Amino acid sequence: MRFDLLAVLTLTAAFAAAPAVPARSEAPDYQEAFDRLDRFVAQQMREDHIPGLALALTDRQGTLRVQTYGYADLEARTPLKPDRLLEIGSISKSFTAIALLQEREKGRFDPQAPIVRYLPWFKVRSRFAPITGHHLLTHTAGLQEGHDDVPSSLYQVIVARDVSAGYAPGKHYSYSNLGFQILGATLEELNGRPYPEIIRARILEPLDMKDTEPAITHETRKRLAVGYESFYDDRPADSSHPLAQGTWVEYGAGDGSIAATPADLAAYLRMLLNRGAGPHGRILSEESFRLLTQRAIPAGDGEFYGYGLVVQEDDGHTLIHHTGGMVGYHAMILGDLDDGVGIVLLLNGPGRKERVAEYGLRLMRCALHGEPLPPLPDPVPPTRVVKAADYAGVYGSPGGKTLRFEADGERLLLRTGDRSIALESRGDDWFYVPDPDFALYLLRFGRDKEGRVVEAAYGPDWYPGERYRGPREFAVPAGWRAYPGHYRTTNPWESNFRIVLRKGSLWMIDPEGEEALLRPGPEAGLFLAGNEMPTAETLRFDTVMKGGAQRAFASGVAYYRTFTP
Repeated sequence: MRFDLLAVLTLTAAFAAAPAVPARSEAPDYQEAFDRLDRFVAQQMREDHIPGLALALTDRQGTLRVQTYGYADLEARTPLKPDRLLEIGSISKSFTAIALLQEREKGRFDPQAPIVRYLPWFKVRSRFAPITGHHLLTHTAGLQEGHDDVPSSLYQVIVARDVSAGYAPGKHYSYSNLGFQILGATLEELNGRPYPEIIRARILEPLDMKDTEPAITHETRKRLAVGYESFYDDRPADSSHPLAQGTWVEYGAGDGSIAATPADLAAYLRMLLNRGAGPHGRILSEESFRLLTQRAIPAGDGEFYGYGLVVQEDDGHTLIHHTGGMVGYHAMILGDLDDGVGIVLLLNGPGRKERVAEYGLRLMRCALHGEPLPPLPDPVPPTRVVKAADYAGVYGSPGGKTLRFEADGERLLLRTGDRSIALESRGDDWFYVPDPDFALYLLRFGRDKEGRVVEAAYGPDWYPGERYRGPREFAVPAGWRAYPGHYRTTNPWESNFRIVLRKGSLWMIDPEGEEALLRPGPEAGLFLAGNEMPTAETLRFDTVMKGGAQRAFASGVAYYRTFTP
C-alpha cells in the first residue's frame, strides 16, 4: 500500500470534457510500438531482475494489447499468464474514492462534512478542526501513514483513537493509508455491507471486471502469481541480492485490497479515460469525475493529488496515475486524458515500473499521431554518476577513519586498501556501496550553502571533507545514547528500522536507506519523525535496560530492540 507523493478545492478549466481522439482515415498502427515496448521490457527486467511482469495497453474504445513476461512462480518455473491475478495495492484507493463519490451523487455523502457524521464512534486525538472526507481523500487529514501491525479489520480504524493528528487538516499533504482505511469503513457504514461486496457491485460488475477480486483471501491466493521481495529485509535492496517469497497477507480494507488481471485493470483505466463512462453506462457523473481528478493539494514535482489519483500536466496533456505496492507486488496505472490512451503494469517483485510505464505511454502517443517513435532508452548502468567529480576527495571521521573517493569519468570510486569500489547512484547525493562493510545503509553526501559537497555519512558514521567548515563537536542530550539500535516487529510492511546518533542528532533509518530526523516533541521522551515539519509521525522509547531502550513506538506501533546490528 506504500506510495510515496506529496485543502483547497480547485476545479480548473483543464478538466473540461476531454476531446475525442481525432478521427483517422485508418486505425493507428501500433505494432512497431508494441515490438519496441517488448524490447524495453526485456531490457528492464534484466536490469532490475524482475521475476514477472504483466502489462495492458488501452484507448477509449477497448484494450489494444495484453502481454505477460517472466514467471508467476520462479521455483516451479511457471510462466506468468494473462489470467493470473496480481495485487494492485494503493491503486485500490481510487476505487474507494469512486464508490464514495457515487454515494455523494445519491445525497448520502458530503466530502466536506466531518467524517464523524458517518462514523459517530470515530475518534482521533486532535486540537484542530474536525477531519472531513475531503481531508482523508486527499491525504491532508494530519494522520500518520498507517498502523500496519493491526490485521485487516475494523480495528485499523478504531486504533486512530490512540494517535494524534500532527497538524490542522487541509494544510499539508502527507500520504496516509490509515485515511483510506477510515474511508473504507465509512463506505461500509453507509451501505450496511462489507467493503468487497460494495466494490464488486458498484465497480467491478458494471465494468465487466469478472476476474478481479475485491479482497485478498486464501481463495484469492490460488489464482495469484507468487509475490517476491529482496532476500534481505533490513538493508537497501540491490539487483545482486536474491529474491525470496513475500510474506503472505490476507487483506480487505479500503486502502489496498484488490487483485486484478492486466485486462481487467485496463478496463478500469479505460473508464477513467472516458471520464467515468463504462460499457453499460456511467460509473460517475461528469461532476464527480472532476472531483476525482481535481488538483486538491500539491504532491511534489509538479504533481497534484485528487481523490485517490495523482494528476499532472505533461507537454500540454493532463495525465492521471497512481502506483501500488503490497508485500511482493508492485503496480501502476498511467493514462493521458487528452489522447485517451493508457498503460497498466503489474509486477510480482521489485522493479522500476515507472520507467516502463512512461516509455510505454510515449510510444502509444506517438503511434496514435503517426509521429516517429521515441528510441529505445539506453540501459542505465547503476554506476553512472552525473558530475562524479563533485564528490571526489578525502573525508575523515572524528574517530580517524578515512574515505577516499575518485572520479573516473561518469563513475565514482571508493578507494579502500587495494580495492576500487564503484558506487551505485540511488538519487541526488545518495549511493549504494556494493561492499559487505557498507551493507546496512546508503552512503549520503551533504552540501554547504554554496552547493559544494563537503561531508559524507554512512549510518551513524560522519565524515567531514576537506571543504567542510562547520562545527566538529556536538552536544548530546542526556539519555539519548540509550536509543540507537536495531528495532523489529512482526509487521510485514515495515518490519524494522535503525536509530543512529550522528552529529548530535538522532536519525531513524528505514531498510531502503531513507532517513528521518527525530526532533524532541511536546512531551518528554516523544520525538517527531520527519525531515519536514509539520509531521504526523512520532517515535517514543521506553524500557531502558543495560544502557539501551528495549522498545520503541513508531506512531503507536511497537518495535523491539533486536540482537542484530
